[in-house]
Amino acid sequence: MSKSHKDLAKRFRVQPGKRLKLNQHDPDDTAGIFRKREYEAILKHDIQRLFEQETLLWASRKYAVLVVLQGPDAAGKDGTIRHVMTGLNPQACRVTAFKVPTDEESHHDFLWRVHKAVPMRGEIGVFNRSHYEDVLVARVHKLVPKDVWSARYGQINDFEKILAKNQVVVLKFFLHISKKEQEKRLEARITDQSKNWKLSPSDFAEHRYYDQYVEAYEDALTECSTERAPWYVIPSNHKWFRNLAVAQILTDTMTSLKMKYPPPSFDVSQLREAMHQPS
Repeated sequence: MSKSHKDLAKRFRVQPGKRLKLNQHDPDDTAGIFRKREYEAILKHDIQRLFEQETLLWASRKYAVLVVLQGPDAAGKDGTIRHVMTGLNPQACRVTAFKVPTDEESHHDFLWRVHKAVPMRGEIGVFNRSHYEDVLVARVHKLVPKDVWSARYGQINDFEKILAKNQVVVLKFFLHISKKEQEKRLEARITDQSKNWKLSPSDFAEHRYYDQYVEAYEDALTECSTERAPWYVIPSNHKWFRNLAVAQILTDTMTSLKMKYPPPSFDVSQLREAMHQPS
């Protein structure tokens, strides 16, 4: 296996306090992995490790894990969930997709609907889009004034700090695709009948704002990558590498928690003796 794949977290992590420019991150990067056999073996291994860590998470109930997926339309949020979470026990994994706020949600603060969806200890929670929509869409489309959306960076950092202090491990992945790759994927949804169901006029309308979204993402990732809740810029032009990188960073982070199975609540030896007593 390639040595360069072994520390993807360090390679793709957005350093707190350091200005991020997306044009300095190659969306075609594969960390030196090119052979199909190699990446398939790595991904298979990491998905098995992820299942083992999920089992420990569910059994110990000491931590919750929150995975935030953000990215341009067609960046692969659904595909990442489908391929990385495929081997998990659905009892301990919950996915929440954040759409346009409902009438009830819009009459609360922007974090209200998000906090309700945070996973409980023992669970992996996956956000397909998230509270960051309120410093992205709200900014690009001028849904609120600048003084409102700019103040939300600090509110988001405070919110995520509260989560971290309450044993919620927060991992945020920005799925980075080029403008050309986005065009290619959107066009595929038109020409491939099996992808027609994914068609949305809003996706094509949003594509015209690609450059404005890049600026919004750069600010959000710069302002809100912290030690407690880091952002990772995941090269996503190659879907297979996107899946591998997310799976490995998530699994390595969970492994670093050094979780253990809890002791039984009864004397196991007595149970064994009872099983062998004559009826």
